[in-house]
Amino acid sequence: MSAPTLPLPDALAALRDRLAVTPLGLATPDRDAAARAARAVRDQIDDYLLPRLRNLDAPLLTVVGGSTGAGKSTLVNSLVGSPVTTAGVLRPTTRAPVLVCARADVAAFSGDRVLPGLARVTGGAGGPGTVQLVARDDVPPGLALLDAPDVDSVVESNRELAGQLLAAADLWVFVTTAARYADAVPWDLLRTAQERGTALAVVLDRVPPEAAREVSDDLRGMLQRAGLESARLFVVEERPLSDGRLPEDQVAPVRAWLHDLAADQEARAAVVRQTLTGALDSLEQRVAGIAAVVDQQVAAADALRAAAAAAYTAAYEGIDEGVRSGMLLRGEVLARWQEFVGTGEWMRALQGQVSRLRDRVVSVVTGRPTPVEDLQDALENSVEHLLRAEADRAAERTVATWRSLPGGTALLAGAERELEQVSPDFPEAAAAQVRDWQGAVLDLVRDEGADKRSRARILSWGVNGAGAVVMVAVFAHTGGLTGGEVAVAGGTTAVGQRVLEAVFGDAAVRSLAARAREDLQRRVDALLRYEQARFDDRVDEAAPDPDAAAALREVVRDLAAARRAVA
Repeated sequence: MSAPTLPLPDALAALRDRLAVTPLGLATPDRDAAARAARAVRDQIDDYLLPRLRNLDAPLLTVVGGSTGAGKSTLVNSLVGSPVTTAGVLRPTTRAPVLVCARADVAAFSGDRVLPGLARVTGGAGGPGTVQLVARDDVPPGLALLDAPDVDSVVESNRELAGQLLAAADLWVFVTTAARYADAVPWDLLRTAQERGTALAVVLDRVPPEAAREVSDDLRGMLQRAGLESARLFVVEERPLSDGRLPEDQVAPVRAWLHDLAADQEARAAVVRQTLTGALDSLEQRVAGIAAVVDQQVAAADALRAAAAAAYTAAYEGIDEGVRSGMLLRGEVLARWQEFVGTGEWMRALQGQVSRLRDRVVSVVTGRPTPVEDLQDALENSVEHLLRAEADRAAERTVATWRSLPGGTALLAGAERELEQVSPDFPEAAAAQVRDWQGAVLDLVRDEGADKRSRARILSWGVNGAGAVVMVAVFAHTGGLTGGEVAVAGGTTAVGQRVLEAVFGDAAVRSLAARAREDLQRRVDALLRYEQARFDDRVDEAAPDPDAAAALREVVRDLAAARRAVA
């Protein structure tokens, strides 16, 4: 059974909320543009779509926008016939937007229905984060004029606010000049108007009278080629201002057109309908672009995690190779092993005379003190060194690979030195794991001896010694314990596997060494995964959930269903 269709306002709110919880934390190539697009969609839903859907008959919000110095404030003052907004040559002049409306319409704009994120200020100029609300008797009911900041302001917050206000408009009145009408920034905004189906008028200001026809024809052609042929175009010739306002004959056509809209409910509704429908139509494509970048983020996160996993898997394999190859049984370990097993003559006797082995083992482990602890310490240090070296190598490899992957450099920023080596607590953790492993090997020896009653006395006397031999066997065999020698330090010294077979038997020896090696492998894996988690955690904090893009597309489908239901 399909889920019930959401009401249109609820579907829009669901889209807004889904965008708000979809992180774009990885510095992928299109991330910043997608983040701006997501913020713009959320703002338009809150600032325009939801308020307008809840009150289709509300006054027409006309946002006057344009480039720096184009004359927006002068045009608003001229349309109203009074200096309601500051015009000047210092930029940026308009720090807070000014909204002018009829006294009868003040209630429609004084609350948070429109532009809920901007506080209302009356009776004086507003500061950042506010809208100055000006009520006038000479503005007709049904019409509000909003003087927006420059779309190309040198102040980023002004540019962002200008874009937000334009997205909240029922009607754009876009002001440009004869000298700047072909600039890139205005046309970026005009193309946005076309993509969103926004009702639009263009005021071409400061046009030399002798060039009025030529310049206006050129701009009209540009509008047509951009798909904006329906936009109203008004030409204001360059004339001296009177009390800071445009000559009446120049501003009268714009004022008459706006007042006619305010007076004609049907015409006003048509403008609202055009912009509202265009904004709703644009959401699918805009969110699709955001979802594509979310997919890009998920793929980048997967690549970053895979790079860390590959580095630490290689470290695990390096440690496993080091354990199996006998490389650990050199230097200090070899010296301690030789002290433990005795002289070369004893070694030769051990290899050749199994019948004398049991007595010799008993003598070694009970008749005199043996350097078992020295051997175990040497093994511990050797294993710790191997773990540290491979973990350091994995950290360096991960950092190096991340620098070449999308999003990786930003995740490393400020922490490269920390991340390209093992974590501060790794040495202590590694030492603890090796010691615990050695204790577990001794427990294995005890457990194995407990099942061999005939050898219980030997085990009770020599658990540490037998355990040390098991440890050496773990680090010496490349192919298991099935016959042949335990190769120590490249063959410089050898001990037959019969050392353990004489105590436990052949099958038990294979089982003990295999179980000890598997236990060490599990501990090594846990240590390395802990180290890898330092990198994975950074990815997890920044990356979206794997199903985030699908969730975005789902709410867009719900929105489409909601629109069909009210069509």
